[in-house]
Amino acid sequence: MAGTPTQERHRAGVVHLAPYVREHRGAFTVLIALSLLASATALVQPWAVTQVVDTGVAGRPVTGVVLVLVAVSVGDLVLAAVQQYLLQRTAHGLVLGVRERLLHKILRLPVREYDQRTMGDLVSRVGADTTAIHWAVTAGLVEAAAAGFMVVGAVVLAFLIDPLLVALTLGLMLTGIVGAFLLMRTVQDLARVEQDEFAQLTAATLRSLTAIRTIRACGATDRETDVVTGRARMTYAAGIHTAKVAAASLQPASAAFKAANIVVLCVGAFKVADGQLTLGQLVSFILYVNLIIGPFQVLVSSWSRLQQGLGAMQRIAEVEALPTEAQASPVVPSPAPRAEDEVLVALRGVSFEYTRGGGGLRDVSFDVRRGSTVALVGPSGAGKSTVLALIERFYEPGVGAIALEGTDVRALSHDELRSRIAYAEQDPAVLEGTLRSNVALAAPDVHDDVVREALAGVNLSGLEERSDDGLDVQVGERGTRLSGGEKQRLTIARALLPVRDLLLLDEPTAQLDPANEDQLRDAIRARDGRTVVVAAHRLSTVMDADQIVVMQDGAVVATGNHDELVASCPLYLSMAQAQRLA
Repeated sequence: MAGTPTQERHRAGVVHLAPYVREHRGAFTVLIALSLLASATALVQPWAVTQVVDTGVAGRPVTGVVLVLVAVSVGDLVLAAVQQYLLQRTAHGLVLGVRERLLHKILRLPVREYDQRTMGDLVSRVGADTTAIHWAVTAGLVEAAAAGFMVVGAVVLAFLIDPLLVALTLGLMLTGIVGAFLLMRTVQDLARVEQDEFAQLTAATLRSLTAIRTIRACGATDRETDVVTGRARMTYAAGIHTAKVAAASLQPASAAFKAANIVVLCVGAFKVADGQLTLGQLVSFILYVNLIIGPFQVLVSSWSRLQQGLGAMQRIAEVEALPTEAQASPVVPSPAPRAEDEVLVALRGVSFEYTRGGGGLRDVSFDVRRGSTVALVGPSGAGKSTVLALIERFYEPGVGAIALEGTDVRALSHDELRSRIAYAEQDPAVLEGTLRSNVALAAPDVHDDVVREALAGVNLSGLEERSDDGLDVQVGERGTRLSGGEKQRLTIARALLPVRDLLLLDEPTAQLDPANEDQLRDAIRARDGRTVVVAAHRLSTVMDADQIVVMQDGAVVATGNHDELVASCPLYLSMAQAQRLA
């Protein structure tokens, strides 16, 4: 599927549902018991009908038998209602468990997985695929089990009436069912294709909605509509193909069931005429045959539902089989790069390569002294953001090592490492919710005054005054109620709020005006001894840094302060001249 990494796919089986079913085994046990009881009440009804018919033909009173028949029928209806409610409740609970486990895994995948997958694909697995599992459980498992009980009981009781008719009926039915199952073998694969197409439709829709302003401004609404509706048509075509095969697979069984009814009526009529059967027995046998045919039809359709659900289960199982970030990058005790005691972060011979899209680092080495500000500068694609991502352990170095306070970062768990680092990413990340929840994301229990202080540090105090809601004002999805500069400053306020040993800032002033840039520099200077590593294009932001690391094509080409680099590094000099700083 486009947008997902290439990997071997295995067909899913019922066994993949077993872990989820086990979590609700109590409810499923009750459902099985209710199915047995409901089957028993349904199987009693043809016997009661036989008694009513034969008793009436004989001219005897039928009131008592009729009352029994009515009581059994009412009991059957009550049991069916209770069973259906419990079935739906259990299925929803099972789907909730699947979604919780899936979300737990999706939100903890390695960053590489997010680079290689579309968000729409992951969203569809949580939504559409888990819904398909609901139908697989209700129609594919529980209703199929209940139908199985009914078939066995009806066959046994019909056999007691006339073995020959049972043999003829079962022979015809089994012939049709075998043909149906042979045709259904492709339904799971087709359902998988349909789910993949739906995932691509979701991804295309999210892509357009998240960039709707750009699309409108570029006059591309019609083209984007064509792209999304094209995906919708492909999803429709895949669904029609699945429906066509599923419908065709039901026809052999349907034809066999109709033939069985005709045979029973014709042969049964001759037997009644010859006195081999009473009229009541024939009526009872026909009812039992219907109790066989109906559940058999349920079994066939349940098998189709189950195959479609297993197609979705296959997609879910693929994600669940992926390692989490902690599993893909486990804690590995290893010697740290040697550095002086006052060095907080040390990089030694670090090389790294992205699996897709190229880029990376080549033999990068430098030190970040405790309490200092180190700037990473260079043209786009030089590797500045990659250095920050490696310090955060979003990725692991291919060669070399990174140490934090004398400990290799790979010897620290992700949570322990990140509890000591504050990070503001290059693209302003604003979550739908309140102003407070966004700023205090890393420290949700801080006092409101601390939040206000962080906002004041980046000149965002005015946001609280825009509404009577104060810090509870909504910022909109992806920060749509904020300007680009406000979103960037909010991201920086979030990074400045928690007290961490190390502050990583990735292009913090890209969308700031000169006044706000100056205020941000002041906020960074007032960092209370915190160590700062900042990646920047604007040299004005980092001219007064204690150390400037110049990067190009993933390698370090020079280090020093502003004046030293202007005098010694042609690349830095050209950047400074272009920005009128030299």
